[in-house]
Amino acid sequence: MTTPGDLADKPVSYLRQRTRVITTHREDGKAVIHSSREGRWYEMRDVAVALNLVYTTSEFPSQMNDDNDIKAHKAVERNGLGLVNQGGTVCRISNFAPGNEAIMHRTRSLDYGVVLEGEIEMSLDSGETVLLKRGDVVVQRGTNTWKNTSATEWARTFFVLLDGHPLSIGGEQLGESLGYAAHELQPSNNVE
Repeated sequence: MTTPGDLADKPVSYLRQRTRVITTHREDGKAVIHSSREGRWYEMRDVAVALNLVYTTSEFPSQMNDDNDIKAHKAVERNGLGLVNQGGTVCRISNFAPGNEAIMHRTRSLDYGVVLEGEIEMSLDSGETVLLKRGDVVVQRGTNTWKNTSATEWARTFFVLLDGHPLSIGGEQLGESLGYAAHELQPSNNVE
């Protein structure tokens, strides 16, 4: 489990810091800014990977009346989050150091991923790989590992994870598998 000291208020790479802006509504129905702040980064694997939890929902469709989704997101930040928010969604940015290879893992989620910076290789447990470049999109269905193939440049991805039903193949249910990274994905205290 991490502590607030494990968080950095600045990105751990040279990549541009990001700002999260959340909107809401006044009583007259006009949209206004609820909050705006720079991201907080959760460092993993000796700063080879940094995760930034942008936003979560704890149900889908989300309940925005009375800012219930904002309240639920703050509770998730306080209580911690693994990779997927059961019954909800997760929006996360990840920075990968040059040459870094993520751990082979499987989530119980449907993920939309976009490469924002650099190039990153997606590897599947079948041995198949594909090199994704800036602007490429992957629809990931309960699979993956990632590798920044550059020896000198950082890579950044943007993912939205949607909780899914357990996946069954040939009558066998494939569960979530975080490999030896499970201990790194305990509640992060990534409070924004």
